[in-house]
Amino acid sequence: MEFILQAVDFIVHLDKHLGEIIKDFGNWSYLLLFVIVFAETGLVITPFLPGDSLLFVVGTFSALGSFNLLWAFVILVSAAIIGDTVNYAVGKYFGDRIMKGGGGRFFKKEYVAETHLFFEKHGGKTIILARFVPIIRTFAPFVAGLGGMDYRKFVLYNITGALVWVSLFLFGGYYFGNIPLVKNNFFVAVLGMMLVSALPIFFAFAGSLKKPKAG
Repeated sequence: MEFILQAVDFIVHLDKHLGEIIKDFGNWSYLLLFVIVFAETGLVITPFLPGDSLLFVVGTFSALGSFNLLWAFVILVSAAIIGDTVNYAVGKYFGDRIMKGGGGRFFKKEYVAETHLFFEKHGGKTIILARFVPIIRTFAPFVAGLGGMDYRKFVLYNITGALVWVSLFLFGGYYFGNIPLVKNNFFVAVLGMMLVSALPIFFAFAGSLKKPKAG
């Protein structure tokens, strides 16, 4: 319980914690960013790590000169792409064994079931849409591998999703993160961006409900 509370505190006050990390680790902070984004997208046991908020804060610090914006962009996109690729491979080659062998001890099977439903509604573009939905973002590539999604299609969706996701939040933080109103209401601002970025998913879901059922 204490660990969960610490994780929540880290995410909510990410702007303060990242400042301390930059001060303590300097350029090694880039490696930490890579590891966090890779783990959040590539490991089904760490869906609680910060994603959208981290990208936004990195953009904010890039505007202050603490990070090189281009390097941050390349590193974060690479981490997101590699993370999803690893997750897909795990789902493809080990997914059945994980699900049948008590994998629920490490992650909730309900998350996998919810992601399956997401795939049924949105098809392959789920890989792109899921980038903007915490939890689903972590499990979508795993389920894609588990379900045998064509790898070439997965790669296209994976790269597109990573570029759009990182660009939206990183550059959003870069251009708006240091505005006093945003800076003083950091959590609300990130939550607002998450809601705006999730609008395409809402409209896609609403559209699927309007389609008449076959038969």
